[in-house]
Amino acid sequence: MSNNKRIFLSSPHMSGNEQKYIQEAFDLNWIAPLGNNVDGLERELADYNAINDAAVVVSGTAAIHLALRLLHVDLDDTVFCSSLTFVASANPILYQGATPVLIDSEMDTWNMSPLALERALSEAKADGKLPKAVIVVNLYGQSAKMDELVEICDAFGVPVIEDAAESLGSTYKGKKSGTFGRFGVFSFNGNKIITTSGGGALVSNDKEALKKSRFLATQARDAAVHYQHSEIGYNYRMSNIVAGIGRAQLEVLDDRVAKRRAIFEKYREAFADQPGFDFMPELEGTKSNRWLTALTVDPEQAGISREEIIEALNNKNIEARPVWKPMHMQPLFDGVKYYPHEEGNSVSDRLFEYGLCLPSGSNMSDEQQDMVIDEIKSLLKK
Repeated sequence: MSNNKRIFLSSPHMSGNEQKYIQEAFDLNWIAPLGNNVDGLERELADYNAINDAAVVVSGTAAIHLALRLLHVDLDDTVFCSSLTFVASANPILYQGATPVLIDSEMDTWNMSPLALERALSEAKADGKLPKAVIVVNLYGQSAKMDELVEICDAFGVPVIEDAAESLGSTYKGKKSGTFGRFGVFSFNGNKIITTSGGGALVSNDKEALKKSRFLATQARDAAVHYQHSEIGYNYRMSNIVAGIGRAQLEVLDDRVAKRRAIFEKYREAFADQPGFDFMPELEGTKSNRWLTALTVDPEQAGISREEIIEALNNKNIEARPVWKPMHMQPLFDGVKYYPHEEGNSVSDRLFEYGLCLPSGSNMSDEQQDMVIDEIKSLLKK
């Protein structure tokens, strides 16, 4: 079976209803930032996630940056952040001139370790320098242990920013992902479970804070007839056209979650008896959107390495990738303080060494997924 059309890790999947909202923006000649689609998407996002308010912006990164501004993170402050994540989770800490402290994962969720976090906060308190915030990331759609993490942060009086860029549509104990911290962050990048091409959102139960975020995101323009500015602002608000795409995408979010979960289950069943293949777990009481199907491949048990799988798939025009390279291993964060799960046991190092992401797009056909499975199985037979 030949495959000329590239199978991507996660490509955009349009609903077919996007043009209706885009046309409405054109008909109203409201194509700049702000407008009916921006208002509509914010309202619908807040309703979907059962949270008081949402502010849509140009990216998830922008949303994290605004959250840090709202929490008054500044020069010489520290911010704790999950180490096993994409760099966008941590970069905004540097935008503010603050210092990141990186926290390891644990195996139940692949997300922030409550053990490591408590140790890090205890040391910070003893040093008289608690962080201004903790950024908890929900990797590949799976919620972190939010009850434990929030409880620990509350005990130290430190606010949580929940980076749910990859977990829109997931739930934790019946509550929507992204709604556990002081602020939650979503991404609508081109590869996410729903997309606006580029975009993101900041969500919170604190309506006043989100009102301030909109002010900061529109160049922090004071209430004056002339252009007057008393503090630093940004050009972060989403355009009305892009928001129209988002409204149509949000309508099919639950369908997209169902499809990605089905893709994950098909992979898991296909390799259920394969030694050395361990799929990303789903914490009891949670429902992951399974944005990407992720697993670890132990070469000693499996007989093949992750690199061999990636190369073999790439030769068939199929995209697969390692899991995120942890921030504490990145040149950018060389010398930054890092707290492993336990002394001498860095979980994220092992996940990076063996972790693999397989094509998981909701527009992937059964035949395309069979191609991926067959290619890996033929490699295993060799």
